[in-house]
Amino acid sequence: MLVAAAVCPCPPLLVPEVAAGAAPELDGVRAACADALGVLAASRPDRLLVVGPAAEAPGHVLFPEGSPGTFRGFGVDLDVRLGRPDPAAADLPALPPSLAVAAWLLQRVDRADAPVEALAVDQRLAPERCLGIGREIGAGEGRVALLVMGDGSACRTLKAPGYLDERAMPFDAEAARALRDADLAALRALDVDLADELKVSGRAPWQVLAGAAESAVGAGGAGGAGGAGLSGTLLYDDAPYGVGYLVATWS
Repeated sequence: MLVAAAVCPCPPLLVPEVAAGAAPELDGVRAACADALGVLAASRPDRLLVVGPAAEAPGHVLFPEGSPGTFRGFGVDLDVRLGRPDPAAADLPALPPSLAVAAWLLQRVDRADAPVEALAVDQRLAPERCLGIGREIGAGEGRVALLVMGDGSACRTLKAPGYLDERAMPFDAEAARALRDADLAALRALDVDLADELKVSGRAPWQVLAGAAESAVGAGGAGGAGGAGLSGTLLYDDAPYGVGYLVATWS
């Protein structure tokens, strides 16, 4: 059963060594992420599952605890591990960037020693499949907490990675509202094609979250997650560098 969730953005720039001289510009979002992960720890889960986007994941891929990640591809001599070190981790595949950022975040907070795994989800995965994955997670045994990684649109300004698109701000505003209100119907309704055009990496992970909460309230239940005892809080909503970054908690 889903007992808590934290939603965080996943740019490698969250890692100060990657951001270098620009690191202070993201201090606010880093602080919000730390607060969100504190909510996960306070929920005392039996299991922590990280969900993040991957550009080339074949549907979805599960990474066990101890999986390695690196930021060497971003010019930084920095490696991370997902959760506790594992002697067999040398034979495990490397985490995609979004999950490496999550591993970096988790190394800096008390996560109540819950076992942790990570799930990479194809950014273009159909909403029905995302929801189905989430329902399986939510229907599992024990208390499950989710750390959901993903960015909003990358088209908020002229200098944004995807240039300026007038549809970007309304999309991000609706996503922020849905996460704030734990509105499952609104998350289910996020359009995969529009999200792709706006270079949104968080759409698929957010819909996995919706499916996990939906399994607790029932697919035919109310639009929000209140029936599962979960309410949402929006901790951060801004667009540094023209990219929408959202931090929220469900608890």
